[in-house]
Amino acid sequence: MKLIVVVPTYNEAENLEALVAELLALGLEGLQILIVDDDSPDGTGLIADRLAARHPGIVHVLHRRGRHGLGPAYVEGFRRALAMGADAIVQMDADFSHSPAYIPHFLEYLPEADVVVGSRYVPGGMLDERWSWWRRFLSWWANAVYTRLLLGLRVRDGTAGFKLWRRSALENINLEGIFSNGYVFQVEMAYVCQRLGYRVIEVPIYFEDRRIGRSKMSVPIKLEAAYRTLQIRWRYRHLRPLESQTWLSAPHQSL
Repeated sequence: MKLIVVVPTYNEAENLEALVAELLALGLEGLQILIVDDDSPDGTGLIADRLAARHPGIVHVLHRRGRHGLGPAYVEGFRRALAMGADAIVQMDADFSHSPAYIPHFLEYLPEADVVVGSRYVPGGMLDERWSWWRRFLSWWANAVYTRLLLGLRVRDGTAGFKLWRRSALENINLEGIFSNGYVFQVEMAYVCQRLGYRVIEVPIYFEDRRIGRSKMSVPIKLEAAYRTLQIRWRYRHLRPLESQTWLSAPHQSL
């Protein structure tokens, strides 16, 4: 199986080399890495190029001019990964908030799922103890209240950014029609999956706060998430399942 890990980057020079090393250390046959860099001023793109030269045919780099946001970075990364012949695609952050060690565990569920979600909010899932009460409240509000009330999301971690996709799942999503720019991209993709009737499994993870660098979650990004969520429901109101599929319950074991 050809597995491609898509990692969007912006100013992740201090994390990228270590992340790639941990991914390669998994020893997964057919694993490749696609780094999607948004013209990082800290030299992340140059580091990515060096890694690609060091691991030809395994590490790949997609350079984008300017900073265009998380959503478009993932859309371009998914499209490139599909063109490269990926059978399955992992999406994850570059800052170690998503541990590569979970990926083999995710793969165990792929035969019965279209999407495997690394979830903080199913039994066994945990948040970093260093999170402030305010950050915990905002995350809880977004996942347990706001997106559930407005969209009826059944997934417990609607803003999760650590996922394993079956190739066919991404092929059947109109990626060119995905319009969210910031972190609400995760909510939009979760809602589209639900509307299409995808089989989704949430697997508990420990979500670690970023090890190095600064969070990209700015006030404008939070505001975008609030109003884009309203647009998402209207935009996909006519979307129907491709076939009769079942929303799978989350397994309750931790890694």
